[in-house]
Amino acid sequence: MTHVPPAPRPDRIPVTQSTGPALRLLSLGAGVQSTTVLLLACEGAIPRFDHALFADTGWEPQAVYDNLARLRTHAADAGIPVSTVSQGSIRDDALNPEHRFASMPLHVRNPDGTKGLARRQCTNEYKIRPLKKAARALLGYPYPQRVPTGIYAEQAIGISTDEFARAKDADVRYLRNAFPLIDLGWTRDDCKRYLTEKGFGQTVKSACIGCPFHGNAGWRWLRDNDRDGWDNAVDFDHAIRHGHPHANNRAQPLHGQYYLHRSCVPLAEADLDPPGPRRALAVVNDYEPEGCSPWSCRSGESINTSLAA
Repeated sequence: MTHVPPAPRPDRIPVTQSTGPALRLLSLGAGVQSTTVLLLACEGAIPRFDHALFADTGWEPQAVYDNLARLRTHAADAGIPVSTVSQGSIRDDALNPEHRFASMPLHVRNPDGTKGLARRQCTNEYKIRPLKKAARALLGYPYPQRVPTGIYAEQAIGISTDEFARAKDADVRYLRNAFPLIDLGWTRDDCKRYLTEKGFGQTVKSACIGCPFHGNAGWRWLRDNDRDGWDNAVDFDHAIRHGHPHANNRAQPLHGQYYLHRSCVPLAEADLDPPGPRRALAVVNDYEPEGCSPWSCRSGESINTSLAA
């Protein structure tokens, strides 16, 4: 069930001359880094949050939803509410001929055999927009009301020092991004050690089941640890091969073929074996790229713009 957070108090947060945040929020992906940030706040190692927000695409592995449920209970004991916000199910919407398709960065094999990557719009639509909407509501200024100058929420994001290049400023005045893990000098491995100490050592990476940014390591994990999720991804990979139904219904067929795996072969047939000492290409394919953290991607990025009519 989707929980849209209400405004934190009956009235709007008053406009003041204070330079401090009106609210402290956590953008919670329920993966390794953001889980670490929430637990640190729960134990008082960093300032507590007024709210943690999980943007649900409707297509996360069950392990992520299980972790989210546990975090919700754990954080409630520390007085930090965890809410789920959602724009809908990205998978269902992609296969719905009546629904506009927010383009996913699917791999494309063009008619001439070259490969490309479709535009990435899904992160903006299914993560950034609902998170911004929730932040506005919590501040007491839901869209289209204007948030007064000087009123903002500090938004913590789980980016560690080994990913510091992904840390970016917010693109709206009512949000200011903060990076507690970078401030602490923590790496992803530091987060893993901390989670193990706190009994959260089974926390997995948060990403859509069918995210085209998975490397072979990610696909292997899904295949070997979440068979329902793997079958779900294989079915989607097959269903999307010739474009999304909405575009096809509008006589905008794909000039090529879509794939989830970067090799542009059906996911069920892709070589996912771990790299051996002489498999240099496999090492590259095993790598997990930057993914789509909602506050560090280049939404709308287009690498191949001539895929559809």
